[in-house]
Amino acid sequence: MDEKKQKQQQLNIELSEEVAQGIYSNLAVITHSSSEFVVDFVRIMPGVPKANVKSRVILTPEHAKRLLLALQDNVKKFEAQHGPIKNIKPGSDPSMPPMNFGGPTAQA
Repeated sequence: MDEKKQKQQQLNIELSEEVAQGIYSNLAVITHSSSEFVVDFVRIMPGVPKANVKSRVILTPEHAKRLLLALQDNVKKFEAQHGPIKNIKPGSDPSMPPMNFGGPTAQA
């Protein structure tokens, strides 16, 4: 590939200071329709009966699958370096209330 084509394919991604700080989330609620996946990132605090969505990301099915593959790859690399991540079964953590918002959902 020549240098001109490489420069055309480069993407300049900017990260603002505010976004770079990130938002902590300990629950992800995932819903989908025929045309999109919606991932709501939630922070649940112990002893607080209400939790707010801190961030929502909407993806096309193709981008959702790319995200899945990228997460699988990164988890594999993380575990190779740091050892296995403990697998938590749904309902095994009493501090995590059951979530059912209707429609097709999953939690992470």
